[in-house]
Amino acid sequence: MRNLSKPSQKIILWIMISAGIIMAIGGVVYRSWEALPFILSVAIISALNIGKIWMLERAVNKITEMDNPDTGKTYVKFQYLVRYFGTAIVLLAIGLLYVYTPMPISTVWGAIAGLFTMQIAVMVVRFMKFDEDTDEESPNL
Repeated sequence: MRNLSKPSQKIILWIMISAGIIMAIGGVVYRSWEALPFILSVAIISALNIGKIWMLERAVNKITEMDNPDTGKTYVKFQYLVRYFGTAIVLLAIGLLYVYTPMPISTVWGAIAGLFTMQIAVMVVRFMKFDEDTDEESPNL
């Protein structure tokens, strides 16, 4: 996380915090071994969200170094498709595991809850200040 920008670091921190809160809520709701698939699927989707933030940061850094704007647009579109194709593969894998194996429905609910970790993190960071020492508000993310 050393070479990530401060907003990306805060988003990743809040993804981990929101995932932890969602996992704790799942543990309280299920109160049995059925909570483990829920917690695991939240962790997998949250890790995927952290990877997507890292890929987005890398794509932004790379296009700022490009000379041709058309090449940058193509690169950003390709990265967008790669990020969401990765999400689709993980969700499809969780769905297929649920259908073809005796996994509890909590696995699917955990994946759905894990999808919200990035949205929660972006909303929290967007409405927070990046630097507590200055009055600089966060830019539109």
